[in-house]
Amino acid sequence: MISAPQPLTSLAAGQSGVVAELVLPGDMRARLLELGLTSGTSVQLLRFAPLGDPVEILVRGSHLSLRRHEAELVLVHGPS
Repeated sequence: MISAPQPLTSLAAGQSGVVAELVLPGDMRARLLELGLTSGTSVQLLRFAPLGDPVEILVRGSHLSLRRHEAELVLVHGPS
């Protein structure tokens, strides 16, 4: 059973999910798509910075840092 989509930031550090949807505006959405953050892609939330921003994720073998407000607009199915 697949869980309802939730913000990437709702995962705990170390948890993984699958990208369901990007609800970002055009330019930001295009940048994340170019970095490989596409629907159906597995993503792992690695850690939050000490003050909660940015968020480090692992996607397709690459470590990416996203601003917290961007990560909140990446919806995932998870955790797994």
